[in-house]
Amino acid sequence: MAADPRQSVIQYPGGIRVRFRWAGSGEGKGVFALSEAGGRLSEFGDLVDRNFEALCRAELRVEPPGEPWAARLASPIFADPAAIYWDTESLLVVAYGFVTYAFEARTGDLRWRHRSGSPAFALFGSSRLPHLLVQSEIETFAIERDGAVAWRLGHSDVVVAAELVGGRLVLTSFDGQVSALDPSTGRPAA
Repeated sequence: MAADPRQSVIQYPGGIRVRFRWAGSGEGKGVFALSEAGGRLSEFGDLVDRNFEALCRAELRVEPPGEPWAARLASPIFADPAAIYWDTESLLVVAYGFVTYAFEARTGDLRWRHRSGSPAFALFGSSRLPHLLVQSEIETFAIERDGAVAWRLGHSDVVVAAELVGGRLVLTSFDGQVSALDPSTGRPAA
């Protein structure tokens, strides 16, 4: 028996409301059964795998000022989507599974996507940074507004938690070690 899809609703600044629904492998019908009508719907599952229908699925419905839009995503692993509204760039950035997507927040146009070697689970942005931070289990990426990687740092242990605190990116590894990075450069912070 399939579990009901998970869901969350987030209200971002600028009047942007996002509803997420997601479920495990082959559960797309349950996720999409309650899709709302109106606005543009885009399918991005094929960017992950040509057999995307059998994978874990997610749908985000965005209600910005103006026309609503929706996007369907796929992942080979069950993961909660993570999202951030990068207000200086007017991008809704969503990490789901191994892929991070940057959508034009008002239109739903895909500006760029980035694939990591391990699941991405956290996103961080600040008006003080010229890039967005993507945290995956074994790598940290700084991605610029055009999708280019500004810097990348591989980790020797799996990162299980990440927080942007006091101008530092604080990472906790699986073995309990805590380290801090300068989010501007990726170098160790004092």
